[in-house]
Amino acid sequence: MSNSRLAVVTIGQAPRTDLTPELRTWLPGVDLVERGALDDDGPDEIAAMAPGPGDEVLTTRLRDGSNAIVAHHHIVPRVQRILDGLDDVDAVFLACTGAFEEVTGARPLLRPERMIGPGVAALAAGLDTVGVLVPLPEQRHHPDGKYAALDAKVVVDDASPYVGADGAPVAPGLRAAARRLRDRGAQLIVADCMGYSQPMRAALADEAGVPVVLARSVVARLAAELLDRGAPAA
Repeated sequence: MSNSRLAVVTIGQAPRTDLTPELRTWLPGVDLVERGALDDDGPDEIAAMAPGPGDEVLTTRLRDGSNAIVAHHHIVPRVQRILDGLDDVDAVFLACTGAFEEVTGARPLLRPERMIGPGVAALAAGLDTVGVLVPLPEQRHHPDGKYAALDAKVVVDDASPYVGADGAPVAPGLRAAARRLRDRGAQLIVADCMGYSQPMRAALADEAGVPVVLARSVVARLAAELLDRGAPAA
């Protein structure tokens, strides 16, 4: 039987060499097909997508390892065009935790903004305070709706997984953000961006002394359940 095929659609540029190696550890035997909303855009075109007043702000990684900050409304039609052109895949992993209610696809579409909140609500049962880490100060208000199901208080801080990383496994600012969330009472931290990696999770947990939920692993582990074609072991 041929392997399952999962499209990984980033809002930046493919390949996402910071993301897909980790996805493969959670998705053994699954073929990953990468597409990026900005794959065909150069520096001038990407600069023209910068957010204006009132725009929803997104940040993502480019092919050369740098990051870009773009307005959500520029990305939606590009993501939709990718979804419309995906034929030979079994499911699609939308590699962004922002809200993409507008997009649709013929294949099962794994949308992190629908998956992370309920999962965290289950994990946080009985906790008083949950910390949410987002990349940019402008995004601090976005988790409000995503985590509405939590009984716990939600405290938010920001530290980009991209800016100034220079190839280092842990981006600057993450440890300080973890301490701030700890000092505000966080008993669990959600790393709410696909850019946050396993080494970053380890650094956050080490600094804050609490469990850390990684957005990319939540979606990848559920994708593994969806795509598993094997029979259970005897």
